[in-house]
Amino acid sequence: MAIAAHLAELRRRLFRSAAALLAGVVAGWFLATPVLDALRAPIEQVAATQHRLAELNYDTITGAFDLRMQVAMTVGVIVSSPVWLYQLWAFLVPALNRRERLYGFGFFFTAVPLFLAGCLAGWFVLPHMVGVLTGFAPQQDAAIVQAKTYFDFVLKLIVAIGVAFVLPIVVVLLNFVGVLRASTIVRSWRVAVIAIALFTAIATPAADVLSMVCLAVPMVALFFAAAGVAALHDRRADRKAAAILASTVPELG
Repeated sequence: MAIAAHLAELRRRLFRSAAALLAGVVAGWFLATPVLDALRAPIEQVAATQHRLAELNYDTITGAFDLRMQVAMTVGVIVSSPVWLYQLWAFLVPALNRRERLYGFGFFFTAVPLFLAGCLAGWFVLPHMVGVLTGFAPQQDAAIVQAKTYFDFVLKLIVAIGVAFVLPIVVVLLNFVGVLRASTIVRSWRVAVIAIALFTAIATPAADVLSMVCLAVPMVALFFAAAGVAALHDRRADRKAAAILASTVPELG
């Protein structure tokens, strides 16, 4: 394709992505109320279990509107992600060979469920973390949380854990393209376990051991699963290379 054709194709893909994103934001505006209710649930749980005043607070006149817009945009990006991810993939596919397309499809259709599973894991540990963190306040004090700060905290936590669940797929992809051998991955298991422990310790409060364990166990399992997949791939690739070498040696002789 000529440069002008590439630019025209890019413009079409961007327009479709923008249209889907706009529709997602509109849907997110109407879904903002149930989303905010779900986000408010851990705060209400704190009020019930710790017997203190606990609530979200809007410290500016436009705070409620700004938060609703932020929720709508976040929901819009998530809801429209199948469309704009497909448009991105469709724009890149013509430049890839058959093998790269297979790797790309495998990465995409594996990474998305793992990312969603990580987000669900983050949502699962969120109430525990909110309860532990607000529990450090003296009993006679109220837990009045700034709404925007709270939403940013929840969003960053969920996205960070979702991305962490995808990292083993990146390791497998590096193995498939020949950058990492399975033996290298297995030898680094101690470093990986320590890194996972540090990540979960940073992502969760130090006093909330249960949340840390709930996050660390599946991440460690995913790492060893990635090592197993890499080992199977290396074994198959080594057999194929040996067969090719065996067939070429007689010809050279």
